[in-house]
Amino acid sequence: MMRFRALMVAAATAMLPAAAFAAQPVTGKWKTEDGKAIVTIGHCGSQICGKITQILKSDRGPNPKDTNNPDPKLRDRPLEGLMILTGFSEDGDEWKGRIYSPEEGKTYRSILERDGQNGLKVKGCIAFFCKTQHWTAAG
Repeated sequence: MMRFRALMVAAATAMLPAAAFAAQPVTGKWKTEDGKAIVTIGHCGSQICGKITQILKSDRGPNPKDTNNPDPKLRDRPLEGLMILTGFSEDGDEWKGRIYSPEEGKTYRSILERDGQNGLKVKGCIAFFCKTQHWTAAG
């Protein structure tokens, strides 16, 4: 009986760190670091995704398009409504998936992580080199 109790305590203790490192939710509306857009992040089936839901500033005129896309057939699609975060799933205390950059017309491996109460760290990565942006809650 004593051995069983010790095993139960050890098992319960082993599960505590896993819960402590669970990823914080990233769903909601976020203003990009450059202040050009609002990205809404939500559930897409069992994963998390995000799309541009509002253009705040544009150097491409009114109703900007995905003009830097490498696929000529996609260059006429509007940026507003464009899915830029795809396939995100929880991995420890982070969310991992892919991010599309309309500025460059490229897709990168990405990591999302909450940064305090009103912040989101958004990383775009090539191999092990990552560039981080800090997005803020948009209400």
